[in-house]
Amino acid sequence: MTAERLEVQAAQGQLDAKGKYRILIAEDEAPLRNLLKLSLENSGYEVIAVEDGEEAVKAFSSQNIDLVILDIMMPKMDGFSVCRHIRRRSDVPVIMLTALGNTDDLVQGFELGADDYITKPFTFKEMEARIQAILRRVEWSRSRPSPHVISIGRVTIDTESHEVFVDGESRHLTPIEFRLLYYLMSHAGQTVPKATLFREVWGYDFVGGTNLVEVGIRRLREKIEENPSKPTHILTVRGAGYKFREP
Repeated sequence: MTAERLEVQAAQGQLDAKGKYRILIAEDEAPLRNLLKLSLENSGYEVIAVEDGEEAVKAFSSQNIDLVILDIMMPKMDGFSVCRHIRRRSDVPVIMLTALGNTDDLVQGFELGADDYITKPFTFKEMEARIQAILRRVEWSRSRPSPHVISIGRVTIDTESHEVFVDGESRHLTPIEFRLLYYLMSHAGQTVPKATLFREVWGYDFVGGTNLVEVGIRRLREKIEENPSKPTHILTVRGAGYKFREP
């Protein structure tokens, strides 16, 4: 992302925020941090920008934050540590920024509970689209009536307490894993296309070339299947998608 591009987009105000949200940015590169702050403020968001992980933790603890953008490589506390701290206290959406772009970062981020990740360099248009999609999903999930408890076979999911049980034993799921399991269980017996999961769970239209869904499915299987390599609940329907098998 170039400074010139961000400045032009910030001046034009291309995208409108739907409501007033407060976003926390933790990024140690001052030019990128300042330009992101300017661009998001111009789009209608309230923004708090800090330069390291410790400042991010302080800001999150003292403010009501609606979404967090975390750079992975930061001084004092890296983005993974900050994400871990946040997840112990809140399910607020978290977007991770990385210049590395490798699968290990992706897996570790989702394991800690990140909702999405963006690889540098990126455009402001891409960042804004991800933010709006996540916030739409949050508002939709808050307003949508849903069954309190769904129990299929060995797996039970409680949408009020956000608890999941397998054979009566509690299993810890990240917010993304919980939403993924809920969507599959609420459509048990149906083959759900990857693009549908991408839209309904992550909140934006399917974009080819990403393995977010595959990583999410793999992590979920590791937590609820007796043998993740031979799943009996979350099945892959080759060429079509995934299905939560009814007993």
